[in-house]
Amino acid sequence: MDESLLKQYLADDPPSVVPLKIRQHFENLTDNQQLYAHHISKASFAGSRITMRQVSPESEHIYDFIMLLHRHCEGDWKLLQSEAGISEPALQQFLHYSAQFLGNLGNYKSFGDAKFIPRVGEEDLAALSMVSPEANRLFLKIKDSLYANKTVPPMHFGYPDAGHISAYYPDSPDITKEEITFISEFLSEEKKLLPENTRLRKTSEGDFEVLIASEIELPSAQNRDIPETEWTLTGKLEGKKLSLVYGDHTKEMGKIADEIEQALKYAANETEKKMYEEYVKSFRTGSLLAFKESQRQWIKNKKPTVETDIGFIETYRDPHGIRGEWESFVAFVNQERTRAFGKLVEAAPQYIPKLPWSKDFEKDQFLSPDFTSLEVLTFAGSGIPAGINIPNYDDIRQTEGFKNVSLGNVLSAKDPNEKAPSFVRDEDVEVFKRCRDDAFEVQVGLHELLGHGCGKLLQEVSSGQYNFDIKKPPISPVTKSPITSWYKPGQTWGSVFGSLASSYEECRAESVAMALACDFEIMNIFGFGDGKEDIDGPAGDILYAAYLQMARAGICALEFWDPKSRKWGQIHMQARFAILQTFLGAGSHFCELVYTKPDLSDLSIKLDRHNILNHGRPAVEDLLQKLHIYKATADLEAGQKFYDKLTHVNEWFAERVRPEVLRKKQPRKVYVQANTILEDGKVRLREYDATPEGMIRSYAERNNI
Repeated sequence: MDESLLKQYLADDPPSVVPLKIRQHFENLTDNQQLYAHHISKASFAGSRITMRQVSPESEHIYDFIMLLHRHCEGDWKLLQSEAGISEPALQQFLHYSAQFLGNLGNYKSFGDAKFIPRVGEEDLAALSMVSPEANRLFLKIKDSLYANKTVPPMHFGYPDAGHISAYYPDSPDITKEEITFISEFLSEEKKLLPENTRLRKTSEGDFEVLIASEIELPSAQNRDIPETEWTLTGKLEGKKLSLVYGDHTKEMGKIADEIEQALKYAANETEKKMYEEYVKSFRTGSLLAFKESQRQWIKNKKPTVETDIGFIETYRDPHGIRGEWESFVAFVNQERTRAFGKLVEAAPQYIPKLPWSKDFEKDQFLSPDFTSLEVLTFAGSGIPAGINIPNYDDIRQTEGFKNVSLGNVLSAKDPNEKAPSFVRDEDVEVFKRCRDDAFEVQVGLHELLGHGCGKLLQEVSSGQYNFDIKKPPISPVTKSPITSWYKPGQTWGSVFGSLASSYEECRAESVAMALACDFEIMNIFGFGDGKEDIDGPAGDILYAAYLQMARAGICALEFWDPKSRKWGQIHMQARFAILQTFLGAGSHFCELVYTKPDLSDLSIKLDRHNILNHGRPAVEDLLQKLHIYKATADLEAGQKFYDKLTHVNEWFAERVRPEVLRKKQPRKVYVQANTILEDGKVRLREYDATPEGMIRSYAERNNI
């Protein structure tokens, strides 16, 4: 790999390490609430090795190498430097890599799914490893996989038959996309087996094993979601065996279930108890039907002081888009900020009809969710989002509801050394920096509640039974004709749209946010302005910052587009590039990328604030209408064609803009999280310095990983 290409994979130097502040909120809890939070936090982190296994084969060994060196020197890194005989810069490069690794729980970026490699040389790492035989043994295991691969494809997640890596298909370098698709459809549509807690392995004989996460290695038939465990396949895989193999991550699933049972003692109500009983059943037996029941109870558990969710949740990183990454959080409600979100929930039914489709394409009744602003104690997984809208099961979301959370201390976490924002004109920097956090909170709120929360999937629910009038089908606002497609029995949004679904849905939700942020009554709910249209007032500042921020994100998105494979590596950034393209095509010079220098080093966004309402919003609504109608009607062909065209990266963006994006890119934040310690029946909070050393120590003191 040539040097210029290699540079984009180097670890951040230094990484942006920020604290996730929580003490004030933790100390406001009762003793029982602290005990409850402590045990769920322990359960959350107990799944960390699962996440690492889902990232890459080497991630667990890299983690063990970092932890072993910390234990060897007891956190005195200067002592280790002296013992190993390496330079101060080499030590710092190792610490920087370690902090980024722990912030992503693996050696691939959680945001972008690209490998990052140490800047510290192999000789210096070898010297560090010589301080103990065990460290040297681990180094010999990882040294070939720590650094750059010979070719670009394995530096990115994707289907193995395209040369990429995916640990959701372990020990299966020759498994094909076609085989994955065939088995996925067989299990989901014929056997009704949910996939989120599974991995898929192709054996040396050419047979297939579905690895199911569970503590018990062979649950009884009555505790399994389906009684069968083996089939002989027909069709394209004629004669091949497919087996269900329980007990994947058995040690971790047992520890998680044990900690949850401890937390049960301190549950605040019967709903929480039922929720955690279903979690325990799911994690011990591998039953995702039990997990779905836990999510039903979770939805019913309204306005808890301590909010949690735990399991195999988001499917972004599986190239097939169906297998979930281990993720768990423990957080405390910020009552003041939650009141604003509560007002938005109450007002939601009056704003949904303003979206660009008729009631035929909307739920019969808006299922008012819990919407809370949370302060995070623990977020175990490969990365921490700004907001969450779950559960992801369409049948629950459509008929029973969902929850929204905004993660306040994640949104407010700041790096004191953060550079000036790239691609923002000098005259816009002041309003951008002053308003971007508030603008992002508005965006996240609308994205999670009304973006992911709106819309109806038109379905044949069962044979001959429809959730719309089949004799007089709804008129599509896109084609102006009656719809001709819908979801068939057994089909879901994810199963029809496949790997396209995640980015497509994020674009739809972001577009809802961009459209409704233009409503000044909504801005008033968040505390900005008086509810009257005033593009030059305080609410107008927030709206302008929101549109600027989205346009800038669309440019920065090019970091996550791979010119070799010509594919996107991050679903949210692909979505934001689509919205940037929509802004640029809105007409009347609404949004332009301007520059005077041939190398584009002064490239910036020129966005007409006074045309947001009459050019920006209509353009976004046109985008949103198409995204929504294609999704609602299961029209994959039209949706794929539309979205692929919108997110196509042309020569100018690829060869002129992207190099400047890479030159100006800033490190993504990694968060140092506190630990809870149980001493004499009381829970103590231990916080850490926002440094690479503090990040490493925080993990070293989590003795259940």
